[in-house]
Amino acid sequence: MLGRTATEEELFAELAFCLLTPQSSAHRCDEAVVGLRASGLLFGGSSSQIAAHLRRRVRFHNHKARYLVEARRLFSRGGGIDVRSSLAGLGPLEARGWLVEHVEGLGLKEATHFLRNIGRSGDLAILDRHILRNLVAQGALPRIPRSLTPRRYASVERRFQAFAAAVGIPPAELDLLFWSDATGEVFK
Repeated sequence: MLGRTATEEELFAELAFCLLTPQSSAHRCDEAVVGLRASGLLFGGSSSQIAAHLRRRVRFHNHKARYLVEARRLFSRGGGIDVRSSLAGLGPLEARGWLVEHVEGLGLKEATHFLRNIGRSGDLAILDRHILRNLVAQGALPRIPRSLTPRRYASVERRFQAFAAAVGIPPAELDLLFWSDATGEVFK
């Protein structure tokens, strides 16, 4: 997990990772971001150059390349990247809302994932299929919803928070525990 000492470039690379993960392997996305950084494409490549790098690594590489370029543009200030100032003074819920509203391609789950990975998620939940399955298995949720509209996401998140409080595990830690239980590993 990145913390207060993370550089702006590290924060943006983490945001890039979270933009790439929907419907793609987390490991492949992490490898893709490492490669983008090493090649200089993450901070200087065009959408088509990034898409070429992402091809065969992540699904929807053309869209995600465009999202990365737009996010880079959004956070560019004074010749560099500045993610922190956009989130300064915002609590977890407000920061997530700001990210979802301003970063194209970033939904509630991915925005929460980013905030968790930089140590700013508070009690928010990354409601992916692993977490939802565990909530059903633990009786905290009757069934996995067919879709997660913003309203439904908030409702399931409240159930997750209540369950976390009942078992005495902070939500960010319970989220990671459920994910690692489902996947057999601890990874981002």
